[in-house]
Amino acid sequence: MKTIKFLFLTALTGILFSCSSDDDATPDPINEEEVITTLNVTLSPNGGGTNIVLTSVDLDGDGPNDPVINGGILAANTTYTGSIVALNELENPAEDITEEVAEEDDEHQFFFQPVDGVEITTTYVDFDDDGNPLGINFTLTTGDASDGTLRITLRHLLDKFAAGVSGGDITNAGGDTDVEVDYPITIQ
Repeated sequence: MKTIKFLFLTALTGILFSCSSDDDATPDPINEEEVITTLNVTLSPNGGGTNIVLTSVDLDGDGPNDPVINGGILAANTTYTGSIVALNELENPAEDITEEVAEEDDEHQFFFQPVDGVEITTTYVDFDDDGNPLGINFTLTTGDASDGTLRITLRHLLDKFAAGVSGGDITNAGGDTDVEVDYPITIQ
């Protein structure tokens, strides 16, 4: 009987130590949110004219200081070609996060939401390999004179196949927000 107990304990110990450990496995890479301190949006009126640059700088992130945001005055009933540059200015020199967003285009998308009655529509002009929108480049069309806000949001690890997302509806996108800025806009 002692021999059976000894063999059982020996076999059990061998089984426990022979099982592979997850500690030896290579962990899944962590794809963290990007650090974005600065978001610059350049709007160039089609047909020529002065570029409008919307800026947001938040060098302390979640710190006590509010971001410095500069909106813009846009012409009524005008179409603009838009482009976005996202920077991490905590690095020296500043890191261009736009490049990373473009490289990981299947995991990112910018969303454009007119808020508070401002008459703006946007159209995506750049896409990932699956034909889903990205939004680093876009067109923006203004309506009649109005005031309000243009909210620009960058989502990471979102569901690009969810209802409405390919049309720019953030409602079902999911994912994490890398940056969200409310730019004050006047259309005149």
